[in-house]
Amino acid sequence: MNNLVKIVLNTIPRKLLTRLSFLLKPLIKIYLYGNKYTDPIDGSSFRKFLPYGYNKIRKNALSPSTFSLERHRLLWLYLQNETDFFEKKMKVLHFAPEAAFLKKFKKLKNISYDTIDLDSPLADIKADICNLPIKNGSYDFILCNHVLEHINDDIKAIKELYRVMKPGGSGVFQIPLNNKLKTTFSDDSIINKNERSKIFGQYDHVRVYGMDYFDKLKSCGFRVKKINYTSKLSNEEIQKYCLSYGELIPFVEKPNKS
Repeated sequence: MNNLVKIVLNTIPRKLLTRLSFLLKPLIKIYLYGNKYTDPIDGSSFRKFLPYGYNKIRKNALSPSTFSLERHRLLWLYLQNETDFFEKKMKVLHFAPEAAFLKKFKKLKNISYDTIDLDSPLADIKADICNLPIKNGSYDFILCNHVLEHINDDIKAIKELYRVMKPGGSGVFQIPLNNKLKTTFSDDSIINKNERSKIFGQYDHVRVYGMDYFDKLKSCGFRVKKINYTSKLSNEEIQKYCLSYGELIPFVEKPNKS
């Protein structure tokens, strides 16, 4: 099973994989129905979740109902329990919109919701994150999750995120973070897909972020919080929702103009 997951993720183009997943979802949900694990995004429960990983396969990582991963479920719980995201009137920009969130967010009456990506079939706006066709200070809240590790000039991308966020606005910029690594690692000389997958965790990643990621966000003007939300949850909740203990949520804020 693990080898099959690796082959599927590393050989089938992401656009095609997205479409196939929606077709297979009803059958997968029926097959894995149970009550051991729960997806907090839609409340569905299963006897087990699906394995997932481009290189290292993680058991019980992918929810059969929303196709959420550990990071999606953690973010949902954080936004729901610790923020006013689901209540406050705001304009939201969502980069590379995840299928796990898309329908839920579109139904929210309190937000004006725009999705954006260069290639994703789920995005309404097609644009390069390093050159956004958006006016300064347009959005109250920005979601940009697991995008920057794909971008060669991530500083330019972060500066664009800062530019289009309203003063006083905020957002979450998740990335695959190695919290044991002090300094971000990159090596443009590694071009073999298999080698890139082994070293960077995925064939289309260009770096492994270390803890200096938070300094990089600060250098572009953001105030930054490292949110360890699993520390507020019980062991039972972490197991029930299949979360990664200790995963940090990078929460950013753009200061108001003085």
